[in-house]
Amino acid sequence: MEKFLSLSVEKQNIIIDGALTCFGMNGYKKASMSDIATAAGVSKALIFHYFGTKKALYLYLIELCGNILTKEINEKFDNSVTDFFDRIKLLTDIKISVMKKHPAMLSFLNSVYFEKEDEVKDDIKAILANGKGENIRSKITFDCMDTSKFKDDIDPTLVMKIITWLTEGYISKLTGKTAFDFDALSKEFDECINLFKKNFYKEKYL
Repeated sequence: MEKFLSLSVEKQNIIIDGALTCFGMNGYKKASMSDIATAAGVSKALIFHYFGTKKALYLYLIELCGNILTKEINEKFDNSVTDFFDRIKLLTDIKISVMKKHPAMLSFLNSVYFEKEDEVKDDIKAILANGKGENIRSKITFDCMDTSKFKDDIDPTLVMKIITWLTEGYISKLTGKTAFDFDALSKEFDECINLFKKNFYKEKYL
């Protein structure tokens, strides 16, 4: 791993993106080190030289994606944005900014979520059980969030669940794809958020 980290950032990203693409498209079991090497434009021997095993590379990518997202959130999150939907939009924009740098990350993370391969499923659970990313997401989502604009009969927690379900469903359709129109994706999400606002907020806040 140290030899890999000694490479230039540009060379690291080429290998990372190749691996994210292969795992995202094929899942852990079907993705081969040969395919990853081909996608990255390097030899299979070099991939083994840097990571040792496919499993080590896979788990490294999970940790890396989590760290990248956490770093981006810590740097760009704005506590002064307290409106419920503006806060969600801000978080979505942060995630999209990450995906623009590593387009295959979206497909990879979704494949990880549904991965059932015995060789890695316990490791995935252990990484996710760490809870660091989840705790950060929960904190920035609800801390100081203004829910007073909702109509009296609307439960903001349920609205959050609905948005999460819709997002997960949309992402599942993108599994296996590595090319995205992120601007179109952002625009479409904005339209959905505006629709929620019109239906769930009190008229005086529209």
